[in-house]
Amino acid sequence: MLRLARIIRVRGVVQGVGFRPFAYRLARRFELGGWVRNDPEGVEIHVEGHAGALDSFARALVAEAPPAARIASSDERTVSPEGFSAFDIRESEARETPTAGISPDLPVCDDCLRELFDPADRRYRYPYINCTNCGPRYSIVRRLPYDRPFTTMAEWPMCAACALEYHDPADRRFHAQPVACPDCGPAYVFEDAGALSLRGEVALWAAARALANGRIVALKGIGGYLLACDPANEAAVSALRERKYRKERPFALMARDLETAGRLIVLDAAGDALLQSVARPIVLADARVEFPGVAPANRELGVMLPYAPLHHLLFAMGAPAAIVATSANRSNDPIAFRDDEARAALNGIADAFLVGEREIARRIDDSIARTAGGRPAVYRFARGYAPSAVARVPVKRPILAVGADLKNAIALAVDGQVFVSQHIGDLEYRSAREGCEETIRDLCAIYGVALGEALVVHDAHPEYVSTAIARGLSESSVAIQHHRAHVASVVAEREAWGTEVVAFAFDGTGYGDDGSIWGGEMFAGSAAAGLQRIGHLRTALLPGGDAAARFPIQAAAGFLAAVDGLPDLAREPFAFPARYREALQLVARDLRCFKTSSAGRLFDTVAALLGFTREVTFEAQAALWLEHLAAQTTRSATYLLPFEGGSFDYRPLLHAIAWDRARGRDPGEIARGFHQAICVAIVSAAAAFPARPVVCSGGVFANRLLADGLRERLGTRVWLNAVVPPNDGGICLGQVTLAALQLSRGPG
Repeated sequence: MLRLARIIRVRGVVQGVGFRPFAYRLARRFELGGWVRNDPEGVEIHVEGHAGALDSFARALVAEAPPAARIASSDERTVSPEGFSAFDIRESEARETPTAGISPDLPVCDDCLRELFDPADRRYRYPYINCTNCGPRYSIVRRLPYDRPFTTMAEWPMCAACALEYHDPADRRFHAQPVACPDCGPAYVFEDAGALSLRGEVALWAAARALANGRIVALKGIGGYLLACDPANEAAVSALRERKYRKERPFALMARDLETAGRLIVLDAAGDALLQSVARPIVLADARVEFPGVAPANRELGVMLPYAPLHHLLFAMGAPAAIVATSANRSNDPIAFRDDEARAALNGIADAFLVGEREIARRIDDSIARTAGGRPAVYRFARGYAPSAVARVPVKRPILAVGADLKNAIALAVDGQVFVSQHIGDLEYRSAREGCEETIRDLCAIYGVALGEALVVHDAHPEYVSTAIARGLSESSVAIQHHRAHVASVVAEREAWGTEVVAFAFDGTGYGDDGSIWGGEMFAGSAAAGLQRIGHLRTALLPGGDAAARFPIQAAAGFLAAVDGLPDLAREPFAFPARYREALQLVARDLRCFKTSSAGRLFDTVAALLGFTREVTFEAQAALWLEHLAAQTTRSATYLLPFEGGSFDYRPLLHAIAWDRARGRDPGEIARGFHQAICVAIVSAAAAFPARPVVCSGGVFANRLLADGLRERLGTRVWLNAVVPPNDGGICLGQVTLAALQLSRGPG
């Protein structure tokens, strides 16, 4: 039979996920000769054999790909046979600009877990156990291609036994770059306030014992340190909150196993799947139990499963069945990931440290997700997700988008693929700004992008820190309006650039075309041709500007000043504090007031009417409080948010809510009615465009009641973010998309 040859190029997340060993075994199965190697675009395969075998190989390459692989494309071309009778794995090729997707970090697999707890295995209780199918990836790679010399494992030469596995095509560790064992690899060291230092397995026992005894331990994980303690120990939780300066923001929990997680939170099939997914995110769900101090005034808990071998070992060695597992930092600082930095930053917070000897190349926080309407939604895009290629854009020029100031993340488009970074943080804080700049350098270096050749994109707000960062990178940076970027992030996920949509971008704040504070916006059009603002929430005066985001009562003064015939808000059940009256005076004199159409501030106003009259201690706290209040009942008041003349008129809505509250109606029923009014208003306004998808994005749509309500009313017609967060953490994707579409249109 005639012998043929083909070159197959596979793109996507195909490096660091066992794709080359997989291709090797597949070629052997179909009796093909040739080779496979990593290259800057992904994986390149040369195969020779009979036509039928080549066809079968190409089909199986996609259909049977490793679980962690994400194939974006698979192209093949015919070449001349070179006479290969065997098939082998070649050294990676380094040339031109890399565009291969880097695999996110992977949770430890079941095979490695079995070995981890098998006394006969040479990696018994070894916390850095891994194989081709699991283990660290993005957190240890320094540059592409993903080979051991370019990772933080380069300083740990393999022993003879590990090298034998690494080079054996039949072994599960064939070309597993982080492969190591107790004889040749890194270990963990337990440090107790500098007075005690234990290395190896005894260090793990000491850390587990410390957790069981109510101490706070800083644990070095995959992308940084976690602060851990026993959630049932009120003194430990209180001490952690006080030392970390974290007033009320909930702590996440790590559960020993799925059964334990099911005792902590209410999980349906979608929640189970999300919790056990390859990303292993923190999953938000209704709480079954209450741990004092873990999630104050919150009906939900955030729970994740163990994802590193270390976590499984600590639970097996006697740590509590669930532990607090929160980012190791002082509030508002990025997660600590370098050892010396962690010791300095966490001094006085942690009672002890469990320090891993393997270096972390970059900080990566834990991801946060939940299910809404039976579908997953990501709220913090980080470990397990980043730096995925989340979309394509129709231009090849590199584009760097620096995101927004809150929940900052960046995006880099290389050869038409958009890679989104891990969550960085709020750029109000210097450490987060430094983290943003470091991530820009890091991601550009990995993909070989020189800043001089990239189009740099930023938010339209002239005073954003991210805008200043962008302008420092390029004199010709491009501004993209905040809310259009929110809408474009949803469109980009579906690569529906030319689709005519009706869209709603609801959030707390964003710089509008007219220089005012937008946040309750309605658009029509397409991302490709342009999104025209055709409606918005009726404007209100916002006394004190940004300060109103910290004091719901202050935002309420601006909105309620426009409503006639209100009950006396100085009396019970309102008893608004003096700050409200002072803010009203500013509104009356139009002093230090700013026009706003912010839906986020409308949520704050309703929260204030229902009893949240104090300062918030973390972003969106009042809105979350309102959502949880609404979720406590199935009964609902009925309100209207009419859309007339291009404006959502909040005045009749607030008037009705205030009087229902004054007459003693249950606050939960009022809160639920408010959420339903928002959904009905969106559906009613979208009715003018009956054939178009309804796109909804912005931080307000992180609200599960809204997401569920819109899906109930609109079905598949509603498009919500599914890959990147609906909040500002996903805005960089929209920035890249709109900038790319502008480029593709060309001048004029």
